[in-house]
Amino acid sequence: MRPYGQAGTYAAEYDAGLRAYMLRVYNYMASGLLLTGIVAYFTASTPEIMQLFYTATARGQLQPTMLAYIVMFAPLAFILVLSFGINKMSASTAQAVFWVFAVVMGLSSAHIFLSFTGSSIARVFFISAAT
Repeated sequence: MRPYGQAGTYAAEYDAGLRAYMLRVYNYMASGLLLTGIVAYFTASTPEIMQLFYTATARGQLQPTMLAYIVMFAPLAFILVLSFGINKMSASTAQAVFWVFAVVMGLSSAHIFLSFTGSSIARVFFISAAT
């Protein structure tokens, strides 16, 4: 059993370590979100890449290709892989899967930039971030 005076020191050290750990987690998540947004914007603003995912119909509407459907459902596959395999992965493998997941989410979310204006996307992003 620790003397009374040392308990406060131990709690402060524990809190500082937990704070540093959670700060790293939040920084990884923010970096992943930033990477997703950059990939989505770059994909939506590059017509050559968007032609891989959508073809224009005679009426001028965008028709998704088979690759678009694969990219749409790929995040679900990543979530399943991470959910069932996270305990079997090394830390570096899990981190690599996370970064690839962020890129695939960006590809999957690129159609949002085609459907909505930039100001409405920014407004919803900052409302969500504030919440």
